[in-house]
Amino acid sequence: MHAYDTLLLGVDGGVARLTLNRPEARNAISRRMADELTEALRALRAREDVRVLVLHGAGEHFCAGGDVKGMGEAGPRGAPEARAGMARYRHMTEALHGFDRPVIAAVDGVAYGAGFSLLLLADLVLLSERARLCMVFGRVGLVPDCGALHTLPRVVGLQRAKELVFSAREVRAPEALALGLAMEVLPAQTLLDRALALAAALREASPLALSLAKRALNRSFDQDLAGLLDAEADAQALALCSEAHAEAVRRFVHKAPARFAWPD
Repeated sequence: MHAYDTLLLGVDGGVARLTLNRPEARNAISRRMADELTEALRALRAREDVRVLVLHGAGEHFCAGGDVKGMGEAGPRGAPEARAGMARYRHMTEALHGFDRPVIAAVDGVAYGAGFSLLLLADLVLLSERARLCMVFGRVGLVPDCGALHTLPRVVGLQRAKELVFSAREVRAPEALALGLAMEVLPAQTLLDRALALAAALREASPLALSLAKRALNRSFDQDLAGLLDAEADAQALALCSEAHAEAVRRFVHKAPARFAWPD
């Protein structure tokens, strides 16, 4: 896996740490970053040793959204050209949404626009106390992208999603927690440590069970109960035959400590 211009990537003990690395631009997503995120996520998914992904931003911010300055420098475009240009952001969105292992987003500072959209694609979101979220698109005459039209109403409900999009207002960490946009709010200095502690715990869980559960949950709003029960039966049949399940049963029978334990 090669070095990236706009990202930092490391893998240690089954935990991949992917850092948006344009701190001088508050980690705004340039076209280059979108392409590199897609490439990095696909490469990580192909590695069997990667169990969990932690996503965060370099410096004091998560991601300020799309690279508006870069958009301006690109000059005027017609609608067909603009639509074709969205393909790279679709690939990035699909690569993150389709990542078949747990994704933890550690969000400090701003998560505006596409940065907000990115955290909505994570499985678990941790915010710092100074985090600020905003569906800022309306301020620059745009509509939400990078999957937010799909993910946001599923998290906060349709009416609240419309309010956040229409108003383009800022959401501070306490409100984000109350709306279900985050799992925890932490001091900035402990944010990444907490994310890595959760990742270390999840690393010890059954990768097959986590992957199957994540896939089913991601489809849960688009299936009826009968469809989900079919998916549940298929997934459980695979999980029951896995070595991870057999080991967990052996540990239980012999009263040995479980490998997987969620940290306090």
